Amino acid sequence: MTVVREPQQDRSRVTRERLLEATVDMLATQGWAATTVAAVAESAGVSRGAAQHHFPTREALITAVVEGMFERMTADASASMVELPEDLRSRVPVVVDKAVAIYTGTEFKAALQAWAAAASDPALRELLLPLEAKLARAAHRFTVQALDPAGEHPDAYRLAQVTLDLARGLGLADTLSDDSKRRKQVVATWSDQLVDALSS
Repeated sequence: MTVVREPQQDRSRVTRERLLEATVDMLATQGWAATTVAAVAESAGVSRGAAQHHFPTREALITAVVEGMFERMTADASASMVELPEDLRSRVPVVVDKAVAIYTGTEFKAALQAWAAAASDPALRELLLPLEAKLARAAHRFTVQALDPAGEHPDAYRLAQVTLDLARGLGLADTLSDDSKRRKQVVATWSDQLVDALSS
């Protein structure tokens, strides 16, 4: 029987991806202090030596994870314009749901841990600020365009910002307990108010 070995480069890429995924999950569920290279390696089923080959320090691991998280969240926000309903009453709840989804997923929960740590870590703060600003721009651009595709409503910019502030607040509320039931009610109420505001 012939054993087909995976090329070294592919194995290395898979190992790196497992480490990054395990780091996101660990940040989101166990917090900043628990997320060490050794703990991530164990969670990913990777030897500590292999983990340190890819990420010699915790800072290198966290930097790679933070950059990857924000790139994915930004890409998701930018791609969300696809296949939105044309009718305003049908479109608005979808837009609000998508805005809330940006700030309630696992990656946002992991990013919150990094944000909290950045408050007392100037180097991490310097890394995070431009990434967070890029995400905020993409999320706002999507929300404005989705709420007001024709670019005609004078309050679209302001309403989009309120929607995203609401979404961030709902994301924070979801970090300590499952807030999905109340969140669904808030999203429905805000969607109705948005439809009224955009119809005027």
